[in-house]
Amino acid sequence: MIRLRLRLLLKTGLAAALLLGAAAGLDALMPPDLTRWTGRSVRVTDAEGRLLRPFATADGLWRLETGPEDVDPLYLALLRMTEDRRFGWHPGVDPAAVLRAAGQLALHQRVVSGASTLTMQTARLLSPKPRTLSAKLEEALRAVQLQARFGTGGVLRMYLTLAPFGGPLEGVTAATQAWFGKAPHSLSPAEAALLVALPQSPERLRPDRNPEAARAARNRILRRAVDHGLLAAEVVASAMAEPVPVVQRPMPMLAPHLTERLAAALPPEAAAGTVIRTTLNGPLQQRLEELGRTTLSRLNGDADLAVVVVETQSHRVIAHLGSGDWRQRKLDLSMAVRSPGSALKPFIYALAFDDLSLHPGTIIPDAPERFGSWMPNNFDQDFHGQVTAREALQRSLNIPAVLALEQVGPVRFAALMGMAGANLVFPGSDDPGLPVALGGVGIRLMDLAKLYAGLADGGLISPLRLTADAPPGQPYRLVGEAAAHAVMTVLEGSPLPDGVAGGLAVARDRRIGFKTGTSFGFRDAWTIGASADYTVAVWVGRADGSGRPGQMGRTAAAPLLFRVFDLLPPDRGPRRPPRDPDHALFRSQPPVALRVLGTDPAEPAPTATRERLRILFPPDGSTVEPLEDGIALKAAGGRPPLRWVANGVPLPMGATFWQPDSSGFSRLSVVDADGRRSAITLQVARPETD
Repeated sequence: MIRLRLRLLLKTGLAAALLLGAAAGLDALMPPDLTRWTGRSVRVTDAEGRLLRPFATADGLWRLETGPEDVDPLYLALLRMTEDRRFGWHPGVDPAAVLRAAGQLALHQRVVSGASTLTMQTARLLSPKPRTLSAKLEEALRAVQLQARFGTGGVLRMYLTLAPFGGPLEGVTAATQAWFGKAPHSLSPAEAALLVALPQSPERLRPDRNPEAARAARNRILRRAVDHGLLAAEVVASAMAEPVPVVQRPMPMLAPHLTERLAAALPPEAAAGTVIRTTLNGPLQQRLEELGRTTLSRLNGDADLAVVVVETQSHRVIAHLGSGDWRQRKLDLSMAVRSPGSALKPFIYALAFDDLSLHPGTIIPDAPERFGSWMPNNFDQDFHGQVTAREALQRSLNIPAVLALEQVGPVRFAALMGMAGANLVFPGSDDPGLPVALGGVGIRLMDLAKLYAGLADGGLISPLRLTADAPPGQPYRLVGEAAAHAVMTVLEGSPLPDGVAGGLAVARDRRIGFKTGTSFGFRDAWTIGASADYTVAVWVGRADGSGRPGQMGRTAAAPLLFRVFDLLPPDRGPRRPPRDPDHALFRSQPPVALRVLGTDPAEPAPTATRERLRILFPPDGSTVEPLEDGIALKAAGGRPPLRWVANGVPLPMGATFWQPDSSGFSRLSVVDADGRRSAITLQVARPETD
């Protein structure tokens, strides 16, 4: 007897092993078709996982991945009650349900209830087929296969992602966004019941087309919930009185310019189903877009705007507007190359401070000055005499900024900007020159946001971070902490634009260092500002680059900047104090050598600046015919003695004429006793002889 039992047990085990082996072989030979599962929508979320924007699949469907952890537990309970009460307890096919359905069919001669499990429905969603007996048998086999492969949690995730909810909607997340305008993690009883009912006949029960049919199907689910003890009768009575949604809402479309750029950067082979988690703050982004649309409606003509908001110390972009309204302009203006006007001046002064060639208290002449053939003016067409570097930056005076750039060197300035990650675009093939100080260069708003965030972060420029998993970029120290702090302190003292002095940003005691900029011809209006925790960059102008006469950074862009700061949380505290409070830049009086720009450091406490070294004759760019003694040389300013250099060859000390060897273009320069230099280019024209 014992031997018979052992033999039976052995045979049973062997048969089971053979069946399992055969099943595993068939599973490997005939794997389930997961094309619809892998072809999910790309989703872009904010830093907390809130949906910013999904992208439709290649076949035009909203198929948003949804897991059990994403949905309200009440919905899951109603789903199990309605579709598969023993889900998780059977291997994909429910034998008890099959026996019940067969018995009801034999007794009533009609189908009373089905035996389809959630796993079988998932198999049908993965590979839709006509409802035939052979298709039903294949669904059953596939259901067993899916349950074995993916388990209860995996199968439920597939169902929650692929279930149809009317029109192009697939999955619970797409359904709740379209029908209720929210995520599925918090649903009312009426909403949960409607979502359970819709997949049973998604087109017939679409609430926007057949609201009464949708209401009836929903209420049947609610009544069953009372019978099964899931909901109280009074709760169901209230839920049944709620209307069903009659409009299918569009999918969320927050930060459309930035999300589109991030989605387009995905490699095609890895794009489907990808979830891009950004650094954005969803609620802040929504408020910023509302502000952008309101501001856009008040701008004259076809003007537009762009805004970038950065968390200064982490360099994370937390809000972004590529235009005032995506529906009107899909071009990302934050990436457009435009002239910054005066917006680069703080970096010129920062480098000069860092070199200790300037101090905030250094006196700089704001007077008519010719730089070769270029003679810039101030924006107000006036000159203000001797001013400090601090005042010159706060008032955005042009002549002092050009003089400061001459101290730094335009080529060096452009090179350092490039090393910091700012892509400066120069017109044609021109080399960097002094006009850079006044906007003679192109730059993107995103790069300006990066530069100002770095300046506010102690002079350490880092790449902006757009995605949550992006590692911090390699920082570049543009200037030392002392120079950066000195410039930000100067900018904090800039006069506020009209109409913002009583704004919330000021009432909240948030100190904002900001700089405006207006490009030539009023084409671009800029304001970029930074507090202790946040950096905001604003551009206003026309997308086609045409001018808007009278629209300056101070009047067109600065008010918007302060309104954006009003949307932000309070700073966690004041700006971090400098590590070296005794640095020369923080002394009330500059060192003797830096009291006046252009003076000899050995001279005691000068009260006036020395006249600038410049060539009076020959004029820059002129064509000159030599006299018998040659070409007259005349210079003014500088500290004598002066020495002339022609085409790289020094002339005798005290020379007042130069006799060129030949006709053509030549380079003349003069150098004073302090090594300061002025240079011009001229064309020598000799008279023809018989």
